[in-house]
Amino acid sequence: MRSITVINKPNSQLNNCRRALRILSAVLPLLIISIKGHTQAVKSYGPGSRSAETKSAIGPLLDAYNVSWDTPGPSSSQSMPTGNGDIGLNVWVEPNGDLCFLIAKTDAWGAAAPGEKNSWIKAGGILMKLGKVRVSVNPNPLLDPGAKFRQILRLHDNEIVVNEGTGEKAVQLRVWVDANHPVIRVESKSAKPVIVKVTLDNWRLGAGGDTVLSKRANQVTWYHQNTDDADPHLRGIIFGGLIKGNGLVRKDDTTLQSGRAAKAQLIAIYPLTTKGLSDRKWLSQISNQAGQIGQLPLEQARQAHRQWWDQFWHRSWIFIKGDGLADSTTRGYVLQRFVTACAGRGAYPIKFNGSIFVVDNPRYQQNAKSQGRSIDADFREWGGQYWMQNTRAMYWPRLMAGDFDEMLPLFNMYKQILPDNTKQVKEFYHHGGAYFAETSPFWGGLLYMGPEVKENWTGHYFTPILELSMMMLDYYEYTGDQKFAKETLLPIASAGIQFFDQHFGRDAQGKLLLDPDNSIEMFWKVHNPAPDIAGLHAVISRLIALPDNLADGKTKADWLRFYNELPALPVGEKDGKPVLLPYTGPQTAQGRNLENPELYAVYPFRLYGLGKPDLQLAINTFNVRKFKDKGCWVQDPIQAAMLGLTDDAQAYVTFALTRKEPTLKFPAFWATGHDYAPDEDNGGNGENGLQQMLLQTDGKKIILLPAWPKGWSADFKLNAPYNTTVQGSVKNGKITNLVITPASRMADVVDVTKVN
Repeated sequence: MRSITVINKPNSQLNNCRRALRILSAVLPLLIISIKGHTQAVKSYGPGSRSAETKSAIGPLLDAYNVSWDTPGPSSSQSMPTGNGDIGLNVWVEPNGDLCFLIAKTDAWGAAAPGEKNSWIKAGGILMKLGKVRVSVNPNPLLDPGAKFRQILRLHDNEIVVNEGTGEKAVQLRVWVDANHPVIRVESKSAKPVIVKVTLDNWRLGAGGDTVLSKRANQVTWYHQNTDDADPHLRGIIFGGLIKGNGLVRKDDTTLQSGRAAKAQLIAIYPLTTKGLSDRKWLSQISNQAGQIGQLPLEQARQAHRQWWDQFWHRSWIFIKGDGLADSTTRGYVLQRFVTACAGRGAYPIKFNGSIFVVDNPRYQQNAKSQGRSIDADFREWGGQYWMQNTRAMYWPRLMAGDFDEMLPLFNMYKQILPDNTKQVKEFYHHGGAYFAETSPFWGGLLYMGPEVKENWTGHYFTPILELSMMMLDYYEYTGDQKFAKETLLPIASAGIQFFDQHFGRDAQGKLLLDPDNSIEMFWKVHNPAPDIAGLHAVISRLIALPDNLADGKTKADWLRFYNELPALPVGEKDGKPVLLPYTGPQTAQGRNLENPELYAVYPFRLYGLGKPDLQLAINTFNVRKFKDKGCWVQDPIQAAMLGLTDDAQAYVTFALTRKEPTLKFPAFWATGHDYAPDEDNGGNGENGLQQMLLQTDGKKIILLPAWPKGWSADFKLNAPYNTTVQGSVKNGKITNLVITPASRMADVVDVTKVN
């Protein structure tokens, strides 16, 4: 049993804000890396990218990680994902040769059935599928004995190509979701003319609340409409689709078929979600959508689609060499980034518990002891609510990846939630400010959580607005987007700071007293929890450092006043070594989860790390942490990398990026863990950890190879704050071919391998 002694650590480096900001200056000797030659200026590659870089031939590098199968189906568990950021598909081929895919959309929010007993599914809406589509060809080459089959996901162009049969019987099916328009396209090509049939297979027709319009001229149109007794935030939502194609004629209300056999056929599917419109207006809007997009020349649309994805892949990359684990880790990183991009540009953030790629399962078991049952693809454990601690994992790595557009749905959701949460705080507590609940539907909302309310997992849990503010501050530093800072960052961060300032009292020394306050889900209603103290220190110091045109002197003075009232982080001893503690006072609170809240001071709030004071204190804390589980939502891969612990970081990252769900075929559909498959926070934490092993930033300082294994080589391009990109190679433990854009940022580079 370890002995624990509680110590009051002086807050010497944080007692003055301006001094606190200076701790970001280098402790490591600053080594300026010089390279021969010059930076080649070329055109910008993709949204959020910079204007000067060395363009790499990304296609051949990606081709090595295309996913290819030579055996069909038989079910959605053997599906490949694709999508355009809002519309997502799970694509597979059944043994009879039929191409099938589930259609999802980031805003297809339905309501739970009246008899639903699962409280998590009842509260927060259900992110439903739009339906399932089946494409058949006749004659079908896969029905021949020994017929060849191949299904391949081509990452660079984001298309799925299916080849069935050979020679005169060969048929090719190509599936892609247009990156620039809300349309799914399926193209068939065959050596000889074939009949193509497309069928809507929707399990919710009738009792499930979906409607198929009858006798539509050469098209299939269907929709789901939430009922009038649904939650007001879900009421009035209609989502569905329209299927059509030149040469396709109506066979029945759910089926279209070629009017005559042909060697080529195009099927177009147009999904649409509306809110507040009648079903008649929804039909008018989707008909207009189909008419306008349908007029686009196919090859022009294809080239624009491919160009978008080429630009996307040029934003950043990491390709590792060295051993089999290096290759499989690269595959996991590339595919996770791809899956995130397929779902990351829609109306709402990515769901940690399956994204828009959940599938049906005829043998689902909630746990090893429960009886198996059949579930459809609308089901996901933990329902439709957003957990900030889980959701963040997919969004932190978007910064270094340069996928800034994918962060906006997260920020916009909380921006829309803010006004009502502010009103509730005023109503409940009679003061200003706001916070975000740890678990929240997309429309937000709070429960009253006064000090007399019984403790629970997420009741007195106020941390999310601090972490979101930290992420938004990073987004601003990376992009320089002042409009975002004024309209999104500052309203949210200011409301959060005001809440903490006015909601909690002060102790005898005039310091902020956070009590009662959860130390995340781990310790309930404790005294001065470390995550909130760390978050307040980190966020307020950065707010004060913002340009004067974003925050005036009076506002900054008030922030500084509050900053100087913050308590120190709790520190104690374990085995004779100083360590951070999860909360202040005797460490007697019952642990409720499998978390290490004391390490929030490392990540996400970055008060400790390479080149910062008291690094050994943070390393001691990491080494004696209670929970060392791998995968899912654990933060250990990022925290280990930020502390320069290479072996630990490598072990956690490689585990996360190879942790495939055994019941699913796609190699980056991650295991259920504590969540639901595919487990997106598992992949996001792997991404983030790998990036932090290669590159970290501290103010303007760019730290290279802070936790990189000596046996791994790499080619990489990552993004850094102040509109900077860092591109280079790692060989034999050394950086080569380094290009920093803009070149003036070369003076800020620290190569850890040379320091050590």
